[in-house]
Amino acid sequence: MPSIDQVKKDLKEKFKSAVKGFETPLETRLFVDVDKKNIRAICNAVIAMGARYMVSIGYDNIARDNTLGLVHTFSFDKDNIFCCLRTKVPADKPVLDSITPDIPNAGWSEREYMDLLGMQFEGHPKPKRLILADDWPQGIYPLRKEVPWNLMPPAAEDVAYQLDKAPEGCTTVPIGPFHPTLHEPAHFAVYVDGETIKGCDYRGFMTHRGIEKLCTTQVTYNEVPFIAERICGICGSVHATSYSQSVELAAGIKISRKAEYIRTFMLELERVHSHLLWLGVAGHLIGFDTVFMHSWRVREPVMWLAEKITGNRKTYGMIIIGGVRRDILPHKEDILNVMDKVEKELVAIKNAIVGDTAIHRRTKGVGYVSKEDTIKWSLVGPVARARGVDIDTRRDHPYAAYDAVQFDVPVVDTCDVWGTVLVRILETFESIKIIRQVLRDMPVDEPLLYEFDEPIKPLVHSISAVEAPRGEVVHYLITGEENRADRWRVRAPTYPNLQGVPLMLLNNQLADAPIIIGSIDPCFSCTDRMALVDVKTGRQSILNNEELERLSRSKKV
Repeated sequence: MPSIDQVKKDLKEKFKSAVKGFETPLETRLFVDVDKKNIRAICNAVIAMGARYMVSIGYDNIARDNTLGLVHTFSFDKDNIFCCLRTKVPADKPVLDSITPDIPNAGWSEREYMDLLGMQFEGHPKPKRLILADDWPQGIYPLRKEVPWNLMPPAAEDVAYQLDKAPEGCTTVPIGPFHPTLHEPAHFAVYVDGETIKGCDYRGFMTHRGIEKLCTTQVTYNEVPFIAERICGICGSVHATSYSQSVELAAGIKISRKAEYIRTFMLELERVHSHLLWLGVAGHLIGFDTVFMHSWRVREPVMWLAEKITGNRKTYGMIIIGGVRRDILPHKEDILNVMDKVEKELVAIKNAIVGDTAIHRRTKGVGYVSKEDTIKWSLVGPVARARGVDIDTRRDHPYAAYDAVQFDVPVVDTCDVWGTVLVRILETFESIKIIRQVLRDMPVDEPLLYEFDEPIKPLVHSISAVEAPRGEVVHYLITGEENRADRWRVRAPTYPNLQGVPLMLLNNQLADAPIIIGSIDPCFSCTDRMALVDVKTGRQSILNNEELERLSRSKKV
């Protein structure tokens, strides 16, 4: 179990002058400045100490010292330490060693900064475009300060994403970008041999909104929580809390204990309705609409409760920098009544699902990923906990009032879709338990909001993580001037988990693709169709919504 001092000592002894300095603003945060030539070796050393890779952050520092910066972030989950390795490269030669060959989940982060900052990563196994549209002009890097936030280059004709080469003898089955089983646009090119999946390529970021750029150029710190809440249609309070915490940590602001309890309540309320929503969708995807209808029926009073407390079913506007906007105690009896009812009905749903052998056959052994591969790929949330990886940011890196409430972290070792069903059901009971503790223990007379008017010092690095229903959310902030961030990086849990989907699909049946993709609870939106293309004959056929659902739901168990 390394302490921050032990991590500093080990890195300094092993890498000597390649470690240029340390910064420890909190006993749980360590920032290490390292030489770019040793970045891959130092990342591997941190992993060897027991850390888990989280995400990388690239940023433009050209106006200050003509460099581009890069931060690789890691978590020591059992020791409540975030370790951030910072390095930089000259803007006219922005070349770094790729860490992806050793840490596969870093693949998207590095591709992201190839697109957005023009960085280069030597040794990257798949240096393809990730974020930018296929017809975006070469040489324009939108995250550089010189590029206007509202730049819209003209569209080009006959430019398309080049898929990975399919394994020999396989047929390519494109799923998406608009697809009945996906909630938002994304494209999976699934390579099948008969009905068996032998590979997959992914093309997403169809609706990249540029929120990070917008919030470092057009709005101020206090306006961002309301934008952050719109990053996700479910996890609004999650993103508003994580962003607000990152600003509060950078500015040294301590909010009231009551506000921390109310944030905890909002986060658990989101988990209850999110898991019930997912359970219904999962039931629908495998043809068990009874599960779908009952889960959503039980969920509905939770949404009414949210509207009564905040004024909205979603995008509540409750979490702001310095605290929260409204008290929840006037609604205490309503909250307890709804929780009692949800808990009672969820017991019946759980018993029905656990005893249903048909559901077992559609989910057990489906989407299998070993615990070792789950760790290697840095997967998070219920996807990881269903595969025996015991991580939960609420317990491992306590924030809000999670240091004061008692709850269990459900972990199973089935390593498949069934495990994700179990984990989410059990977590919902734990959320109800937490909500009751919040209402019992929260202070009554403390203020909801502490206002501050001191300017925030520029160029302070801050990292905050919150456990969303889908898994860990990370917000990394570099403070700036003019009352706004210089850099704000958001990593939602779908980002690391999507990188594990090709592994989950491998050697499964095509009819199981919808529930495997759905098992990570991805942030996609759905629409109309799926096309099958035989690469040998060029023959195309179209499956509409009804036909695809029939294919998935008619699979014999």
